Amino acid sequence: MPPPETPLAEAMRHATLGGGKRLRAFLAIESAALFRAPGAQALRAAAAVECLHAYSLVHDDMPCMDDDDTRRGQPTVHVKWDEATAVLAGDALQSLAFEILAAAQGGIDPRLQVRLIHRLAQAAGAVGMVGGQSLDLAAERAAEPLDLGAVTGLQALKTGALIVWAAESGAILGRSDPEPLRRYAADLGLAFQVRDDIIDVEGDPETAGKRVGKDAAAGKATFVGLLGLEGARRKARDLAASACDALAAYGSAADTLRHAAAFAVERPA
Repeated sequence: MPPPETPLAEAMRHATLGGGKRLRAFLAIESAALFRAPGAQALRAAAAVECLHAYSLVHDDMPCMDDDDTRRGQPTVHVKWDEATAVLAGDALQSLAFEILAAAQGGIDPRLQVRLIHRLAQAAGAVGMVGGQSLDLAAERAAEPLDLGAVTGLQALKTGALIVWAAESGAILGRSDPEPLRRYAADLGLAFQVRDDIIDVEGDPETAGKRVGKDAAAGKATFVGLLGLEGARRKARDLAASACDALAAYGSAADTLRHAAAFAVERPA
């Protein structure tokens, strides 16, 4: 971290500690608990993915991207400070995520560290979140709107990739097969995004903590636009049910993760 009283450090704290649902951190901790992985190691994974997610939001909110002035009920970083500080705060948070995972103090087996870092780099980069964001920006300029398959693929990267990493990190720390948790998290991430699209149509800005109605105003293809409100609600419920089905092998030990799937589709608008 930079010196604590600098604008850069203040912007980083604002981006990470100013509210939010902490879904990715929750998934990292709860998935690790399934395999009795050390809690301190799970906290490392949770902190790393939260830093990466926060960086993505700081950059996503900038005028060259989604151009939002409010996030989590607070001014976005580029509004509270300036665009240069927002770029640098996002860059620093991205670096901090990998520093947290790689630190020797974490007590994580170096072989597992390499695996976690490799998978997080994939989830965050051009074949993951950043790739999805690029597709989203390109879709705004496309002559034809995206169809349902294209929107699903885009959101599986933009929103889903870090959610999948968070869930699989616990299995990696627990030296277990991550595939069931990947399936769970892939459906959970899409359900979460479908609900986001619903909130953008009928949500309250104060409850949502951000501007709503902007996707329709920008002409973006969304699950609501393609399926209608009721169709989108059914889609979210079906995805949540499918996510829970992927947890069958874990029995009641995964009940908290099942509750997370219900939260994804029922959180208030």
